[in-house]
Amino acid sequence: MTRGVLGLLAKNISPPNLSIMQDEGFTVARVRTELLSGLTVALALVPEAVAFAFVAGVHPLVGLYAAFLVGLITALIGGRPGMISGATGALAVVMVALVADHGVEYLFATVVLMGILQVIAGVMHWGKFIRLVPHPVMLGFVNGLAIVIFLAQLTQFKQPGSNGEQWLAGPQLLMMLGLVVLTMVIIWGMPKLTKVIPAPLAGIGITAIIVIAFGLDVPRVGDMASIEGGLPMFHIPMVPLDWATLQIILPYAVILAAIGLIESLLTLNLVGEITGKRGGASQECIAQGTSNIVTGFFGGMGGCAMIGQSMINVNSGGRTRIAAIAAALFLLLFIVAASPLIEQIPLAALVGVMFMVVIGTFAWNSFKIMTKVPLTDAFVIVLVTVVTVMTDLAIAVVVGVIVSALAYAWNNARRIHAITRDSVSEQGAKVYEIQGPLFFGSTDGFIELFDIENDPDVVIVDFAASRVVDQSALQAIEALAGKYAAAGKALQLRHLSRDCHQLLSKAGHLMVDSDDDPEYGLAVDYSVKTGILGGH
Repeated sequence: MTRGVLGLLAKNISPPNLSIMQDEGFTVARVRTELLSGLTVALALVPEAVAFAFVAGVHPLVGLYAAFLVGLITALIGGRPGMISGATGALAVVMVALVADHGVEYLFATVVLMGILQVIAGVMHWGKFIRLVPHPVMLGFVNGLAIVIFLAQLTQFKQPGSNGEQWLAGPQLLMMLGLVVLTMVIIWGMPKLTKVIPAPLAGIGITAIIVIAFGLDVPRVGDMASIEGGLPMFHIPMVPLDWATLQIILPYAVILAAIGLIESLLTLNLVGEITGKRGGASQECIAQGTSNIVTGFFGGMGGCAMIGQSMINVNSGGRTRIAAIAAALFLLLFIVAASPLIEQIPLAALVGVMFMVVIGTFAWNSFKIMTKVPLTDAFVIVLVTVVTVMTDLAIAVVVGVIVSALAYAWNNARRIHAITRDSVSEQGAKVYEIQGPLFFGSTDGFIELFDIENDPDVVIVDFAASRVVDQSALQAIEALAGKYAAAGKALQLRHLSRDCHQLLSKAGHLMVDSDDDPEYGLAVDYSVKTGILGGH
């Protein structure tokens, strides 16, 4: 059995491209760009990881360790260089109930199981199903996440008060807004002056220098929580290894694995469009799973791809694995040795960076697109955007795919029609040339095409311009043949494509089995057996 499992793994795993530089040339300028881009990403990761740890109800270091470990491992073996992974809000909102009800040790065990499920998905090449996500869903995903990122930054404009968190007001609010705008202007204007330093890094650095030099009283990273800590230590989750534990963690693990892979694969496609590279879906699934398994054993909350930080990296020039590796190592350096310095960075600078990410991420052309595409596609864009903001990404994508699939099925169901003529090969027979696919949505329309009462004794249904797709189609053909048989008439099928021929043969509907008709070398008319699916 072990050999069989290993053989299956060897068959399904293709050698990944783990080159550090990929297709980029190894030059001093390229390495400098990658390192500076990684530093920028690391600075933006700190408040995000801390905030998501608070959302999940765990210690800030649990989020920071996850950002480091997930970021490092996916950077080393992931399917898309340039993509950044870490602790994310999409996963944190699912984790909060588990932590509240069972404690953080169960979270670590869940993250390990989540990673195992993701590795299985990668080995089985299930990542390829991301191709089924239509472009309108992608637009809705991008717009929804841009809005989510924007809304997440608004919490930085609040401060603790006697009645809970209260919005900043007066001079504090004006100071915060001024620094945010200053950071955004620097990011916008820096590329016009020089591209030696990534614009987001320049924005963070200049704004931080102004705040520290003038001693401005504005919220800083250290006001959220201390990020000081040591190296992550190996830790086996302290949970009972029994059936009861599995019943608790499995539902959460499945949901987290699905959300993590959906967000990662959609981000992978988005980064691929920007960098002009494709592929790597299965490799990314394995990388995400491996990183979560390791993270669960080192006290991290797990994670997945981060669209905001990925956009920062790509827009800063990051194109290879070096940038993402550097981001993870810089983050660890912040935790171990540089926490006092990093805690002095004003949150306004990081908010300004994320606001520029929002502006760059949101598909502004979708407003123009919605006036030119079918109404259903426009509805899907808006629907996915709203559901992403109101619930989470996984639900939004599933809803968008379902609505798109139903719309596609409905449009195809209306396409089916028939051209009738007298048969040339068989005297007195009538031919129905079916146009459009025969599947569950078009079966009623298919049956209505035939005039059983007035048709001659022999009727030929020609599928040269049609396809028999599913069990509902088989049922419809059998029902139609039964009606003609009851009227004392014969129904024959002609010009079946090979897939239709195999489908009908497997069901046992064909009276004659020939390989000529699927190739159209010789037109063969098939009589139809009835009573197979009807159950009478």
